Amino acid sequence: MTTSPSTNAPLLQIRGLHAYYGQSHVLHGVNIQVHAGETVSLLGRNGAGKTTLLRSIMGAHVRREGEIRFRDVDLLSLPMHRIPRLGIGYVPEERGIFSSLNVSENLMLPPSFHEGGLSVEEIYHLFPNLKGRGNTSGTRLSGGEQQMLAIGRVLRTGARFILLDEPTEGLAPVVVEEIALAIGELKRKGFTVLLVEQNFDVAAAVSDRFYVLEKGRVVDELRSEELSSRRASLEQALGV
Repeated sequence: MTTSPSTNAPLLQIRGLHAYYGQSHVLHGVNIQVHAGETVSLLGRNGAGKTTLLRSIMGAHVRREGEIRFRDVDLLSLPMHRIPRLGIGYVPEERGIFSSLNVSENLMLPPSFHEGGLSVEEIYHLFPNLKGRGNTSGTRLSGGEQQMLAIGRVLRTGARFILLDEPTEGLAPVVVEEIALAIGELKRKGFTVLLVEQNFDVAAAVSDRFYVLEKGRVVDELRSEELSSRRASLEQALGV
């Protein structure tokens, strides 16, 4: 699935980004951009800096230098709690489902920051596995259902720019396919997605563009139409 690149200014613009955990220097001058309506994947081996890049956008537990602008707002100048209010939703790898809350309570926990968020019925349509499970403890769901709940919870807030960190990791193939279909549906609905995904087939199926990270640096950028001619070299670089 492909789209033409926008001629407008990028929705997200990152320039010269350096990121640190304490004294550990993880990102080294990263430059990426994402236009509205795109699905962009970050590819790279474990430890390449992909999750750190998402955390840097959200200002989460990482020291940053450089430039991150969203709708021309300087994210580095904002406290972490202000960033979701701009319409950015973050689904971390660990999902963050609360064991003390049932599915409905987990889904309704975050406030709605913007109009246009998905209704509960729309979320159930996107993820039918969750329908009828409202009174079930969130952590009694399967791993795949917890991932669906984590994504659905962010979609309800009105966020239109979604950061997904390894949404299919460790899931059964049939659930991986359901998550991939949901990402494709979000794209059709006009959402913008920045995706970290180890499953190369999923990333290839849903993304318009790709950035390849290696040791905290962007070492390659390509569009979906280039995948077929470069797949072998990419798989070798990624250790697929």
